[in-house]
Amino acid sequence: MNQTSNEENISFPVSDGSSKEYNMNLDFQIILPILIAFGISVILCPIVIPFLKRLKFGQFVRDDGPESHLKKSGTPTMGGLIILLSFTITTLFYVKDYPDVLPILFVTLGFGLIGFLDDYIKVVMKRSLGLRAWQKMLGQILVTGIFAYYIENYTEIHNQILIPFLGKTYELNKWLYLVLLFFIVLGTVNGANFTDGLDGLASSVTLLIATFFAVVAIGTASGISPVTCAAMGSLLGFLVYNVYPAKVFMGDTGSLALGGFVASTAYMLKMPIFIVIVAFIYFIEVLSVIIQVVSFKLTGKRVFKMAPIHHHFELSGWPETKVVAIFAIITAVLCVVGLLAI
Repeated sequence: MNQTSNEENISFPVSDGSSKEYNMNLDFQIILPILIAFGISVILCPIVIPFLKRLKFGQFVRDDGPESHLKKSGTPTMGGLIILLSFTITTLFYVKDYPDVLPILFVTLGFGLIGFLDDYIKVVMKRSLGLRAWQKMLGQILVTGIFAYYIENYTEIHNQILIPFLGKTYELNKWLYLVLLFFIVLGTVNGANFTDGLDGLASSVTLLIATFFAVVAIGTASGISPVTCAAMGSLLGFLVYNVYPAKVFMGDTGSLALGGFVASTAYMLKMPIFIVIVAFIYFIEVLSVIIQVVSFKLTGKRVFKMAPIHHHFELSGWPETKVVAIFAIITAVLCVVGLLAI
């Protein structure tokens, strides 16, 4: 991976006659992408949301879900377009100086496109299932395959992964590395997709994960800090309109894109195993669905009142805002654990 460019320091006089070193490079790669992405996201929301309403791109709500969700029917979805636009525009400013952001941008947009097609078919074409399962999986495998090819041939990662708590990097057998890459990327993307079920849940959880990766990217001078900061800014702006009660939902367009961002960023930092720690909420959401399906098929009984697991807590009497807050707090704590595990 490319290292960040040499830092350029400028001295500014202060009142006591001494000078203050101001790091222009850090300002350029950290503060600016957050502010740019946040600004674009906040500006786009009041423009795009009414547009989605006029086009009647409203959310479909399951009748068998929590009763409190019925009032959300018709809330504009496909708001993930706002996240993708602000993220992409901001990242493009940095592609020339930080080429390692390109694979992350590609994977984020690739999975975002799959989510967009799924949303479009469900919302616009009124086909409730969206893309067929094989179509969605084929698209996800294709995007992951291109990313894997790039990792193998155009980076200096060398099939290496950092082991949590040991502080050591190990080089895996090429084929084992590739098998794990497909498993982890696809699992992370679908985990993010399952997490998107409550107002602000996927946005807040992923914002904290993006912050974790931004801290690591800055501390290791990995050359991808602008893209992690762009994700932070995009999500902060989107959350203004996505917190309870949400004025817009991200849809699969946003959730699949965010999963792609998390997985590709982790791999560019050689930290795919850390996903299990910092994105534990993704993991437990997927696991709850698997447990529910397997249990019902084998025994005819359900383990949870409803899966994914955030709905189980809702049906157990937790307010939606409490579920989101607890899941976000868990993620924040686990991100701290992740930093300690490096």
